[in-house]
Amino acid sequence: MKTIQRSLVRAQLAALDLVDNAGRRRERGDVPGWVLITLMTAGLVAVLWTVADTQLQNLFTRAISKVSGR
Repeated sequence: MKTIQRSLVRAQLAALDLVDNAGRRRERGDVPGWVLITLMTAGLVAVLWTVADTQLQNLFTRAISKVSGR
């Protein structure tokens, strides 16, 4: 019975592509998590840019003028 259970677990993991043919667990990383973080960061930047566009331009202009001495 344990052999059948092990075979079923191995088949389930193989279906999920988490083990190789020898039954060793394969590390795939967390690609979907990084994609989600990247998309959320891009969304936050887009929202902030839309809301604070004028203020960001003024801040940049003031910073450049202080550095250049104008």
